[in-house]
Amino acid sequence: MNGMASRLLDFPTLVLRRGRESDSAKPGRRGGGQGQVRLGRAWVSCCCSDPVVPARRTMSSEKADDTWRFDLQKVVPASHRVRVRATPSMPFPSPQSPFVPKQEKFFRRCTQRSFIPQSRDTPPKRDTGIANEKDWGINWLNDHVNESGTNEDGSTWYRESGEDLGENGYRCRWTRMGGGSHDGSSEWKETWWEKSDWNGYRELGVEKSGRNAEGDSWWETWNEVLYQDEWSNLARIERSAQKQAKPGTENAGWYEKWWEKYDAKGWTEKGAHKYGRLNEQSWWEKWGEHYDGRGSVLKWTDKWAETELGTKWGDKWEEKFFAGIGSRQGETWHVSPSNDRWSRTWGEEHFGNGKVHKYGKSTTGESWDIVVDEETYYEAEPHYGWADVVGDSTQLLSIQPRERPPGVFPNLDFGSIPLPPPPE
Repeated sequence: MNGMASRLLDFPTLVLRRGRESDSAKPGRRGGGQGQVRLGRAWVSCCCSDPVVPARRTMSSEKADDTWRFDLQKVVPASHRVRVRATPSMPFPSPQSPFVPKQEKFFRRCTQRSFIPQSRDTPPKRDTGIANEKDWGINWLNDHVNESGTNEDGSTWYRESGEDLGENGYRCRWTRMGGGSHDGSSEWKETWWEKSDWNGYRELGVEKSGRNAEGDSWWETWNEVLYQDEWSNLARIERSAQKQAKPGTENAGWYEKWWEKYDAKGWTEKGAHKYGRLNEQSWWEKWGEHYDGRGSVLKWTDKWAETELGTKWGDKWEEKFFAGIGSRQGETWHVSPSNDRWSRTWGEEHFGNGKVHKYGKSTTGESWDIVVDEETYYEAEPHYGWADVVGDSTQLLSIQPRERPPGVFPNLDFGSIPLPPPPE
């Protein structure tokens, strides 16, 4: 197998894990932050051992800067925290990053007009979630630049920046840079942008792409947005990231999409879609979390994998809770190369009075239906919420819109809001 493809996907031995694990010990990612606990306790080995699994690892951000203050309504503390003894998720083990970066730290460019952009021929890391804005090193010291050159080794570079203006105070400041090797075997591109308008919209973003001499190619984008929701009239911050990479040889590659959404009253939504392939092996995963800011929480995971031998397996589960009452349910399944299928379904009903109804069955004839005395634990609020994302978005919040001339007012777009009926 090609070495690059092996590093690209890095499939470890297939193992099913019973229980939900936190992906990071730091804030900003799915999983437990400092002081958080984990759902699910028992690890269960799968009956098959084909070498393919989705990887699950996130790279966490640092704590939010407590010196920043955002004068909006605080989130009411939740009355329930998580430590479930029998949580039914089965996350995949997390391998090391498939790429070894040539530059471990982002080298900030555009700090001086005469500075030459450095080559960025390193693919992104897999399963690192959504980075914070400070990790990108976006710098706007040069507003208007258009320059290029050739280095001593024959490689070329360019850098340009500008500003686009539009209606309703729209402004987009941007910087583009890139370069390539002397023989054209490798190249890289990177774009930064900053958008704003008179309605309070703010956006900060980055897009990167490239290929190297080995034929490996990649693409990555990240952005965060601040706006006012037209229905609730609350401030919202949304962050997202997409990444994909594939080697120059082998039928392999991976793709990820991450998103996080927050509002000033504690409403939070997080999720991810992931896909990977190495020749005849493939995996796919989706997960989501939703907190309404009033104590209601929904979490779910759905994933499957297929090996080169034709073995298929998957796992999905869901939990819903509010005010100490809720449910969990899920299914685990396995299909052999000869198309023999095994599955197990299970469920839990939590009544909020210390009683839990547990039930389930499998295709091998096992079944259970019991009521037990058991405490109910769950996360009623995210470990990383509105206050945290505000503290980590100081550059987004500091974007200054164009100056509005006297007597000119922003155009308010109410979308499809129906007009009130005329008086009789």
